[in-house]
Amino acid sequence: MNWQVKYALANFSKPGERSKAVHVAGDLIKISTPDRPDVFAAIAAHETINIDAAIGYREQFENLDFLCGYRTSCVWEGDAIRYLEENRVGWGSFGTLGSAALDGDANTASHKIYKFSDRLIRQYGPVADVVREFDRVYRVSLRTGTTLRIGMLAEYEPTADAVRSLWDRFGPVNIAWNINPSGTPSPEALEAGRELGCEVMKWDDLRERLRKA
Repeated sequence: MNWQVKYALANFSKPGERSKAVHVAGDLIKISTPDRPDVFAAIAAHETINIDAAIGYREQFENLDFLCGYRTSCVWEGDAIRYLEENRVGWGSFGTLGSAALDGDANTASHKIYKFSDRLIRQYGPVADVVREFDRVYRVSLRTGTTLRIGMLAEYEPTADAVRSLWDRFGPVNIAWNINPSGTPSPEALEAGRELGCEVMKWDDLRERLRKA
C-alpha cells in the first residue's frame, strides 16, 4: 500500500470523523458516510496531475468517483481537469474529498481552494470565455476582445516570493489575483508584481480591471 493511501486511511480513522474509509486496491479507497453515497476515490501522490495521469486512473478504476491529489503542493493541469469533469469524476485536495464525501457530491466536486473564484470569474458579465490552463491559471477573454492571463494566489497575505513563484512555475501572467477573501497582498508582493510586469489585486479591483479592459 502506497504511503499516501496509508495517510488518507489514517485521516478517515480519526475520532469524530463521520466518514470511514477502507482500502480497495492499489491507490483506490472506498469512503462510507451515513446517509450519503459511497465514494470510490483514487489517492494520488503526484506533484502534477496531467491528462495522462487522469486517464490512467479512470481506466484503472472504472467505478472512480473522485481523484485526490494528496500532496498540498499538487498542481492540476487544465486538460486533466476538463477530462475528469466531462466524465463526472470529482477532483482536488484531500480536504476537498472529505467535504465531498460529507456533502454527497463527490462526482461533481472540484478543488475547494479555487471553486468559489472559478465561479466568480466565469459568471462575471464582461467575461466571454475562460480557458483553464492549470488549477490556478486562466486565460480570460473579454467581450471587448481583450485577453488576459490570470493566476490565483491563495495565501492569506501573498508575499513577493509567492508572486515570483507563480510567475516562475506557470509563466507570465497579466494579473496575480489574491483569492483569499480575508487576505491582503503585502506591499512587497505588489512591488514584485510591478517588477515582473503584472498587477497584484483582490476581487474588487480585478472586477473593475475586467470591466474597463
